[in-house]
Amino acid sequence: MLAYLLNLATLICINAILAVTLNFILGYAGIFSLAHAIFFGIGAYVAAYLGLTYGASLLLVLPVAMAVAGLLSLVLALPALRVRGEYFVAASLGLQMLGMTVFAEWKSVTGGNSGLSAIPPARLFQHDLDGPYETLLLALGCLLAIIAVTSVLLKGSFGRNLRAIRDSESAAYACGKNVAAIKTLSVVVSSALAAVAGVLYAFYLSFINVESFTLDTSVQVMAMIIIGGVGTVLGPIVGALLLMVLPSLFSYMPFLPQNEVGSIQQIVYGLAMVLLMIYRPGGIAGVGRQGVK
Repeated sequence: MLAYLLNLATLICINAILAVTLNFILGYAGIFSLAHAIFFGIGAYVAAYLGLTYGASLLLVLPVAMAVAGLLSLVLALPALRVRGEYFVAASLGLQMLGMTVFAEWKSVTGGNSGLSAIPPARLFQHDLDGPYETLLLALGCLLAIIAVTSVLLKGSFGRNLRAIRDSESAAYACGKNVAAIKTLSVVVSSALAAVAGVLYAFYLSFINVESFTLDTSVQVMAMIIIGGVGTVLGPIVGALLLMVLPSLFSYMPFLPQNEVGSIQQIVYGLAMVLLMIYRPGGIAGVGRQGVK
């Protein structure tokens, strides 16, 4: 039972990283992206490749994965400079589909649909972090570090510029803000930090394939933010906690038919989303009907 709880806590931390990094652009810049799972996958595949090929240290894998994801995120950031709203959502959806195709077809690097297995554990200072406690502490440490980094960025002038663009892009431009540069940088930062979750995921599970980085993953991360509270510090964490813990609770309910648990989960998720939008549109950790600040 303890091993199961440690495993669940580690996965919650990884998913919370994804939610926090997506909230950075969704909640504060108003950029709706359906391609976040792609940058999650980039981090995972970079970690798997470096780990399997070179047995690289975490201190090398993390910056390389972040750099690759940040550079490739320009494919998403460039459309953001020209389109907005539903048009950007469509552009990000196209990138998600493109990324999935690359993951599935670039078999020499990604292993295709079969994926990559026997990925070695994370290594730090010549020490393998393969114990459940070490892995959990690593994931928790990365989560806290990312929360700290994003909080610092959001409390400064960069964060104020993001909120100005979210509230009125034309007004921000009229006030002399470099809207294009700010939006581009926000997407790059969000994507680079999302790669951290991918690195942790690959090293922790020691197996990855394309099924972990589908559109469903991007939608689930967005649901975590909406349920927890868009544009809040605690919202993404609360949402990740709920959406990771609830399936476990359903699985342990003896009166539920096990072959119907998945369908019941989807019904509960959908009902929760509807009720939240009616009674607390700001999310659980949000500010109710007044929306996010």
